Amino acid sequence: MLAYVMPICFCLLGVALLLNTLRLLQGPSMPDRVLALDSLYINGLALLVVFGIWQASSFFFEIALLIAVLGFVSTVAVGKHLLHGDIID
Repeated sequence: MLAYVMPICFCLLGVALLLNTLRLLQGPSMPDRVLALDSLYINGLALLVVFGIWQASSFFFEIALLIAVLGFVSTVAVGKHLLHGDIID
């Protein structure tokens, strides 16, 4: 059963990554691009988790956790920069 579901998950996450990249490049405003970048790293994170399940390796989950932390910090930093113009007060 898992052999049938994994390729479908990879395809759907690949399409989501492609659509997020398209929104990132064509976003009409900066908040749209920040949101596209945020969802891009979340979909990349989901792709890593699915790949880790497929390979039955815990190494990919550690990488996913690191990417999640860095993505959250970068989203907060970009949001603060957009609001105040400065990251560190």
